[in-house]
Amino acid sequence: MGKIAFVFSGQGDQFPGMGKELYEKYDVAKRIFNTCDTIRPGTGTQCFYGSEEELKETKNTQPCLFAMELAAANVLNEKGVRPDAVAGFSLGEVTAATYCKIFDMETGFRLVCRRGELMQHEAEKFDTSMVAVLKLSPEKVKELCENYSEVYPVNFNCPGQITVSGLSSQMTEFLGDVKAAGGRAVPLKVKGAFHSPFMKDAADLFLEELKKAKVNKGTVTLYSDMTSEQYGDDVVGLLSSQIVSPVLWEKLIENMIRDGVDRFYEIGPGKTLTNMIRKINPDVTAVSVSEFMEVEAC
Repeated sequence: MGKIAFVFSGQGDQFPGMGKELYEKYDVAKRIFNTCDTIRPGTGTQCFYGSEEELKETKNTQPCLFAMELAAANVLNEKGVRPDAVAGFSLGEVTAATYCKIFDMETGFRLVCRRGELMQHEAEKFDTSMVAVLKLSPEKVKELCENYSEVYPVNFNCPGQITVSGLSSQMTEFLGDVKAAGGRAVPLKVKGAFHSPFMKDAADLFLEELKKAKVNKGTVTLYSDMTSEQYGDDVVGLLSSQIVSPVLWEKLIENMIRDGVDRFYEIGPGKTLTNMIRKINPDVTAVSVSEFMEVEAC
């Protein structure tokens, strides 16, 4: 029997109404949302009734996703599904670290709120954007990015999919290069050039926040986006540097499979990570668990 992993989603799959059925059906989910609301009033309301544009704001997206994802993970626990390992894509790594008790819930939520604020502040300094480049190799995407001073390959998601961050003024021409090379570019529902040098100040300030937090020994093995390997002792360094570093998701999933994981539960409002994992290795099981009906089916 192989191992189970929970993988927590990042920004992009959020939608109005996420988590509402979990809140209405499960007491453990209600407690988590209520705790988040005591720290950041209105979090539940934003998840359940906020507009798509409101939820796209990074300062809102990150705490809302954290609340919804932690609620879903704890509902799965109540149903007897528990992971042997966890990982999270970008902000999902903070949720994963909180789930495995490296941070208590209140600390983890405060950290993700601050992370969202810092990253939005940096994003508002520049006119930047992110796109997913499809059908091209990592080598080709890197080659195309090297033609521009402020365009960077940042998330290595799965075969044939690399996310690129950059200045909007340079991105237009870059998209033309992608098309000419036989690729396709899909704009992402985020506001900012995340995991690129544009986020350096946010990473530095988040490091100071992390230094104030109590860091515990985790109860479940956690993998790092930045190294693709299991966490060591440098939780603070990894979580702060992650903001300004590429996400090595494809390699991370390959390493989890290497270590015995053969069943993945995506904890979040969509199926982005599930689809990536299926492309990385179609022989493992990947299941999206986002809302009430999907949770009930597990």
